[in-house]
Amino acid sequence: MKAFSLHAVGDLRLVEMPVPQPKSGEALVRIMASGVCGSDIPRIYKKGTYSFPTVLGHEFAGIVEGVGPDTDRSWVGRRAAVFPMLPCRCCPYCEVGQYELCANYDYFGSRRDGGFAEFLAVPLWNLVPLPEGLGYEQAAMCEPCAVSIHALRRAGVNIGESVCVFGAGPIGLMVASWARAWGAGRVILADIDREKIAFADDCGFEHVLDTSSGDVREQVMALTGGRGADVCIEGAGVAPTAALCLECAAPGGRVVLMGNPAGDMLLPQKAYWEILRRQLTVTGTWNSSYSGSQNDWTLSIEAMASGALDVSRFITHRVNLEDCAGAIEMMRDRKTFYNKVMFIFEK
Repeated sequence: MKAFSLHAVGDLRLVEMPVPQPKSGEALVRIMASGVCGSDIPRIYKKGTYSFPTVLGHEFAGIVEGVGPDTDRSWVGRRAAVFPMLPCRCCPYCEVGQYELCANYDYFGSRRDGGFAEFLAVPLWNLVPLPEGLGYEQAAMCEPCAVSIHALRRAGVNIGESVCVFGAGPIGLMVASWARAWGAGRVILADIDREKIAFADDCGFEHVLDTSSGDVREQVMALTGGRGADVCIEGAGVAPTAALCLECAAPGGRVVLMGNPAGDMLLPQKAYWEILRRQLTVTGTWNSSYSGSQNDWTLSIEAMASGALDVSRFITHRVNLEDCAGAIEMMRDRKTFYNKVMFIFEK
């Protein structure tokens, strides 16, 4: 099979590999669509993976073509998205189903081979069945979609509340979409990138602010009746944006830190004072919930299938695996505007 494998930092290769053989309890998934996450770019060119070589990709969906020995064969022919985390199942957090807090987890696409390949062996537990009518591209967006839901759950968004999302990348757009579907009274998006702002406008978001021009806090206040946003979500992972979140939150409001920083986050004294004087609740969010009692993945699939959430409009580039290198370089160098890049596999 063909796969796109990282052999060293900056050394990404299209290679031929043996088709993996599923073990008992596993399914062989023919991958049909695999999204490129923004975190994949620094992983390729700066940080590397946990070992080399590693096939990248943790946002993917496909069809089950076979199963391992003594494994339920009713899965063969079924379509599914794949939850990429492999929890240890032994720690206190795993015991209560909080797998996103597992400290000893494995992970497709960073700690072990992932979805930038034609086939992958996956435990049945990680398969999220797809309903009829939901395409592979949408299903491959289930991972960022679930991460977005998780952030809103952490925020505790209530019907009618105002939500301001800082960062209009794929996750930010999905958080804003979810907030709107969730019943938020006013949803505000903010970004410094003019192309992202224009794309958010084209996607139908009513209130999109340019953080490079004017007083953003003043604009948020104007849109929220002078109170500030009930919920501010930081989705860029940079210190100025985190400070803006704190400054734009309403008294007693909630701030969720979601963006993954590339370096130290230095907080200005003024922003820190906002936490104290406005009595803000600052919450972190990581990954998504995947348990019987709270499953962000099944909720994502249901929302996409029902039409409550349209994520396909966020895909700007569709390429085949052979063109993967060019697409990755385009993302690294920002040669053209992109939002979500999706690798499409043809059977």
